[in-house]
Amino acid sequence: MEMSSKLLERAVAEISQLPGIGKRTALRLALHLLRQPEGQTEELANAILKMRTQMQQCKKCHNISDVELCEICINPQRDHSLICVVEDVRDVMAIENTGLFRGVYHVLGGKISPIDGIGPGQLTIIPLIEKVRSGSVKELIFALSPTMEGDTTNFYIYRQVKDTGVVTSAIARGISVGDELEFADEVTLGRSIMHRVPFENSLAGK
Repeated sequence: MEMSSKLLERAVAEISQLPGIGKRTALRLALHLLRQPEGQTEELANAILKMRTQMQQCKKCHNISDVELCEICINPQRDHSLICVVEDVRDVMAIENTGLFRGVYHVLGGKISPIDGIGPGQLTIIPLIEKVRSGSVKELIFALSPTMEGDTTNFYIYRQVKDTGVVTSAIARGISVGDELEFADEVTLGRSIMHRVPFENSLAGK
């Protein structure tokens, strides 16, 4: 795509690296920004820069947060003995949008996937197991996407904690096998959380 401005060309190249953004869409966005008041474009740039440099991980659950502990973890109204184990922050947002879960979360940061070179050591599994072994956890809800990698990760964690006496459950299969959790509608996802089943039951037939 030939352009008369190297500055515009660079902006388009950077924007087009965003997920789902092709060169033509990136060009439309860049030209749109050029038409906006300079102050508005600066606000956008500053917001992105601050998000990138100041946002951090919650030290307790590994969710994104502006401070050391996220709002969910410091909320005394949440049931801190009930932990929902999810892949990433998008799943936290999806479950929170249902308004039906009042426990807390543990964000793994991915799923075990040997083909992608991701093992247990690349995820936050050890801190999760330490939480369980501390004796403060009554139930773990496995809410990873029902894919092969998700099931493998669930089973790995289950084996690490099954001797602790903690209850382990899995979201009901209202979520279709192979689907990503973040794309489930709120009603289906909410029902899957509320009608969770003992994790051992989810192993039937495997």
